[in-house]
Amino acid sequence: MIRLITLNNPRMGQAFIDYMASRHIPMKMVAVEQNSYELLLLNDEYYIEAEAELKHFLSEPNAPRYQAASWSLNTKRNIAFSYASPSLLTLIKSKAGWFTLTIIALSFIIYFLQIFGFEQDVFSLLHFPASSLQQWQLWRWVTHALLHFSVIHIVFNMLWWWQLGGDIEKRVGSGKLIGLFILSSACSGLGQDWVKGIYFGGLSGVVYALVGYIWVMGWKCPQVGLTIQKPVLVFLLVWLVLGFVQPFMAIANTAHLTGLIVGVLFGAMDVRRYEK
Repeated sequence: MIRLITLNNPRMGQAFIDYMASRHIPMKMVAVEQNSYELLLLNDEYYIEAEAELKHFLSEPNAPRYQAASWSLNTKRNIAFSYASPSLLTLIKSKAGWFTLTIIALSFIIYFLQIFGFEQDVFSLLHFPASSLQQWQLWRWVTHALLHFSVIHIVFNMLWWWQLGGDIEKRVGSGKLIGLFILSSACSGLGQDWVKGIYFGGLSGVVYALVGYIWVMGWKCPQVGLTIQKPVLVFLLVWLVLGFVQPFMAIANTAHLTGLIVGVLFGAMDVRRYEK
């Protein structure tokens, strides 16, 4: 299931859904908030065709062919417009793929184990390699990213991971997100360990890698559909800078910066591939 667009006019959205149904391409519409509706493509294999048809539709939504499709379908079904409020699970799944959701689930399971009395055991098992022996325990190069130490810490990271990681997984595939996750976890952990030692954790280094990747891809390859809004980008970059200058909070600043660099370089490599 892929989110194509968000509209504030449900009748306009229904017209497009009816037209796509006449082409045997199933879609549905869900309300995400007041006066805001998402159009969801139910079968990923029709994504390219649906994107092309959506562009035509947005340029002339009142074209006769769309009205004719709605009229034809409504003569076969005598139902009124009805837009049920989506469940929280539906909202989460509509935005993210299986790998995005897996990392969220693992992070929360690990966090609950920590707060229910297994904090030291979990940290000892999952922290970044601290010795030459542990360097060959390969899971440690990524599992430190699943460690979180407060409610704010995990909620903040999971929301950004769901938003940004979900976009990447939906647009360019699970394999790309998995590669970016592994590489940015390992590199951000290595950088933070070199500066401060092994006592750190969290997905924020990976989140900044996602920021860097989407930033570059949105700038150089907008046709892929990955974008990050400028206010969001500015906020996260300012937060990165503040982490280095404020003396009050323990923030893995080197992990953030390293993750951002990894994401930018990863994006630059993909830009060259798309340009070829």
